Amino acid sequence: MLSNNFNWNNKTILIAEDEDSNFRYLEMVLNKTKAKIVWAKDGIEAVDLCKEVEPDLILMDIKMPNMDGLEATKEIKKTYPEIPIIAQTAFAMENDERLSLEAGCNSYLSKPIKANKLMEVLSTFLLSE
Repeated sequence: MLSNNFNWNNKTILIAEDEDSNFRYLEMVLNKTKAKIVWAKDGIEAVDLCKEVEPDLILMDIKMPNMDGLEATKEIKKTYPEIPIIAQTAFAMENDERLSLEAGCNSYLSKPIKANKLMEVLSTFLLSE
């Protein structure tokens, strides 16, 4: 059961996701938290938006055009090592989680992402500040 008591109105979450439907789903789930949601449609945009908005957390799709999520994570972590990055991928291969963590991601979610699991993982990073 998804609790509605997440209040992250002072938090900014950057969602790096090239699929419109996946972004809309995440946005719908996270809107209940009152967090500010920022959308990057590829890895290059994620890196650029990071400099602009300095998000509190990033949901990073691994398979994106122009620059994939692993490359974007490495770039972002050079400048912002403290920002938690949660990898998300539909291609849940055994080594995807290892590769994500090696690239600098703090955690990993495989698609389809369940709302309860998403909130559980995000809350461990957003409430620990």
